[in-house]
Amino acid sequence: MRSIQTDLFDPIAPIRDATDYFSDADPASRGAIHTKPEVAEFILDLMGWDANANLSDSRLLEPSAGEGDFVIPAASRLLDQCQPNDMRISDSIRAVEVNLGAIDICRKRLHALLSTYGWSRQSSESLVNRWLVHADFLTLPLETEFSHIVGNPPYLRLEDVPKDLLHMYRSRWTSLFDRADLYVAFIEKSLGLLSEGGRLGFICADRWMKNRYGGPLRELIAAAFHLDVYVDFTGCPAFFDEVDAYPAVTIIRRGKGDVTRTAFRPEVNRTALAHLSQGLRGEIATPAVSVLDSIADGSKPWSFDESGCLSLLRELEQNLPGLEDAGVNVGIGVATGADAVFIGKNLNVEDSRKLPLVTTRDIRSGRVEWRGEWVLNPFEADGSVINLSDYPKFAAYVEQHQERIKGRNVSHRNPHAWYRTIDRIHVGLTYKPKLLIPDIKGSAHVVYEDGRLYPHHNLYHITSETWDLRALQAVLSSRVAFAFVAAYSPRMRGGNLRFQAQYLRRIRIPRWESVSQNLRLALSTAAKSEDHQAIDEAVRQLYGFAPTVWEKLNRSSPGIISING
Repeated sequence: MRSIQTDLFDPIAPIRDATDYFSDADPASRGAIHTKPEVAEFILDLMGWDANANLSDSRLLEPSAGEGDFVIPAASRLLDQCQPNDMRISDSIRAVEVNLGAIDICRKRLHALLSTYGWSRQSSESLVNRWLVHADFLTLPLETEFSHIVGNPPYLRLEDVPKDLLHMYRSRWTSLFDRADLYVAFIEKSLGLLSEGGRLGFICADRWMKNRYGGPLRELIAAAFHLDVYVDFTGCPAFFDEVDAYPAVTIIRRGKGDVTRTAFRPEVNRTALAHLSQGLRGEIATPAVSVLDSIADGSKPWSFDESGCLSLLRELEQNLPGLEDAGVNVGIGVATGADAVFIGKNLNVEDSRKLPLVTTRDIRSGRVEWRGEWVLNPFEADGSVINLSDYPKFAAYVEQHQERIKGRNVSHRNPHAWYRTIDRIHVGLTYKPKLLIPDIKGSAHVVYEDGRLYPHHNLYHITSETWDLRALQAVLSSRVAFAFVAAYSPRMRGGNLRFQAQYLRRIRIPRWESVSQNLRLALSTAAKSEDHQAIDEAVRQLYGFAPTVWEKLNRSSPGIISING
């Protein structure tokens, strides 16, 4: 079991940290997004940093203070409870910020606030100097524990972090796993700074709760913390800026707990959020709030049961195998690293060195309508990389584009096979019948391809030696499959889901040998004829759902079926 990293500070400070890179950086390059005041107030309410608490005896930390989106309302609530010039609150707030311009704005805002509360300029200067810290939060030693930690950590992908800085961060924070975003390290360190019973309230992208890279962080939380509140802000105007990643508010407490209160897509105004916060704290009953248990379970993805079907999905998970255990293979198409070179309609290479490629654009209509694009194939049938001397046309083509090709990381790692694609190409997949599913869609968009094309990286492919693919197409385009993906996938722009392999593999289906001949025929025939009513009834019978249960699934995922071939 992993433990929270609270003692990760080397005796010798790192030569360079984020202050060297981001002190003068613009907001976009440092991942700064401004939170609306009513949302910041909402999170402070949920954490209990309010008039009902003795705030002068509490300690609040803001790890990424920015221009003061959280610090200003938090300070205002604290100042409501003390007299002017009372320096006993000098340790009540710590706000860390890496950017000099942002911290200067925050400083001015705090001075203006303190002035309205009657503080002298001298006392105000002393207090603000104590409260604000220009530093890299992820390397700053903080020995004191905090009762409240709040904020909006930076939305910064790891590929946007300077390499030496990223290497140092990875050595310190176990949560920076795989392709995690930087905010997960902010969560990890903040959790380690919480006092017993202390609460962390962040608004940030929800991907870590469900994606593979969030596993280590979820495991940490399951071991010593409890998720008190989860609020999905998908599509809600929580920020002044538009963001690609959909945010969620989480209130995480050090200690054990029984239930998690959840809400989805709230109305963003002070009155509505104040009422919702009462429900999420358990003070009033409201239909906008659901109460769940068993959210955190080791490193497993979190599911919040927006549809109300979680118990049904849990029952299927206990009684039926996942796709791959049922003999269904899930994979993703080829990534080249340089599509403009590797993919085209007129590739002047040997016929054996190119394969017909199917992309999301070829199946946009719901059927395969090949537009004539090919992908270079630098692999022999046994998986080895070809010798350029054996294929002069291929050699001439890649040498013509070698500057672009050699700029890829895969070429740096394989200098003797610099012309390979990122992923190995398995030629035999081209000629296998398969189901194709786009990565990002608003519905379960499942297309049958009869074995003529090789899939591109944005398409997931489904093959099976046991299940009939047409019957499987009916199941995977059903409300059952959608419910599984919706339970585990983060929402993207436009409310779309990620139909990635990790979520598709969570779908439960019966074993093919347990399906009756009549039902096999009904599923396959319905898929081929694109008869949605027949598909609906056949899948319902496959799972043995009563009509009332089936209708509940239908209400939770309206308009999901998109099945073509």
